[in-house]
Amino acid sequence: MRQGKLVFAQLSEHLPRSVFLSFAARHAGRYPTLSFSHWDQFLCMMFAQLTARSSLRDIVTCLHGQRSKLYHAGFRGNIARSTLADANEKRSSQLFEDFALHLIGIARPLYASQSLGSDLSQTVYAIDSTTIDLCLSLFEWAPATKGRAGVKLHTQLDLRGNIPSFALITTSRVSDVSFLDVLPLEAGSFYVMDRGYVHFERLLRFTHAGAFFVTRAKSKMRYQVTGAMTASEDASILTDDCILLTGQFTHKTYQHVLRRIEFFDQTQQREFVFVTNNFELAATQVAALYKSRWQVELFFKWIKQHLRIKSFVGNSVNAVKTQIWIAICAYVLIAIIKKRLQIEASLHSMLQVLSLTLFETTPIIDLLQAIEPEPDEAENLQMSLFEEISGH
Repeated sequence: MRQGKLVFAQLSEHLPRSVFLSFAARHAGRYPTLSFSHWDQFLCMMFAQLTARSSLRDIVTCLHGQRSKLYHAGFRGNIARSTLADANEKRSSQLFEDFALHLIGIARPLYASQSLGSDLSQTVYAIDSTTIDLCLSLFEWAPATKGRAGVKLHTQLDLRGNIPSFALITTSRVSDVSFLDVLPLEAGSFYVMDRGYVHFERLLRFTHAGAFFVTRAKSKMRYQVTGAMTASEDASILTDDCILLTGQFTHKTYQHVLRRIEFFDQTQQREFVFVTNNFELAATQVAALYKSRWQVELFFKWIKQHLRIKSFVGNSVNAVKTQIWIAICAYVLIAIIKKRLQIEASLHSMLQVLSLTLFETTPIIDLLQAIEPEPDEAENLQMSLFEEISGH
């Protein structure tokens, strides 16, 4: 990185601009771009994410405060509050969704060799959703659920690096389990989810695709034991059985043998019952896989705490989706830079430093490598990117 280049411009060098421009051409629409391009819009909203700006006026005022440096930061258009507002309202959010998914495609191979803390060579995904609350009076298009308006972010998280590999934004009334209908499945991969996703007609799709699911059993699940797996020497495994479903509907929708594991967690002093279509892993490995599901909860907590997805700078469906997808772009960009520059600091620490130095000219690698690892990072640098967050 050559001396003298602004930190913001150095960050942008890790973004494939030619790919972005091809997506922009695909979703051109009618809104004029001569004085304020899609790239200008993206940079403005990326600046908002990296510096925690909370309103259009806040974004524009702060950028105007650096007016003499905007050209060198990559901006070419005339930045005005009304122009940015119109762009967010009228330019298709699909452009930013496509770009976010492209960045995810860049990030995932960078973390492919990261340890899962087990001997598994297969990819492991955690599936969950989070609801982002909205004010019903401002977002009338978002139907209320239990008196609360909101949008729901459904996510499939690749646990090697905690990279969101697939995501969907819906209104809060859309059920979690419907996400399984659109989920792309990979043979041999593991999908870990809570019991809100237990719908055996949908889970049958995993078995047909050669993919494995791990979830918790519902308390009223009806079944009959058809055999037992090899007994485990681990005292935490209470039972490990092969079962067939016998419920009024489930015995018709899922007729294959399943595996039911009763596990006692010594730490929480609680019993858990897991169901999976995998018969190769040790029962303790299945329990460990389910425990790893909490990484997706930590991911949601991280982006809500450190990115701008709790307050929105536009009220339309398109503006909200644009802001969420650009927030995901910001998260994945930091994850890419962390790996490419071999930074040991956490994403949180990186974001804190970058938020204060975007218009400085220090080489970005010097800024980020100077960050002192937090205590948990110093002890185990191979752990999750989210280890500094404690619980959901």
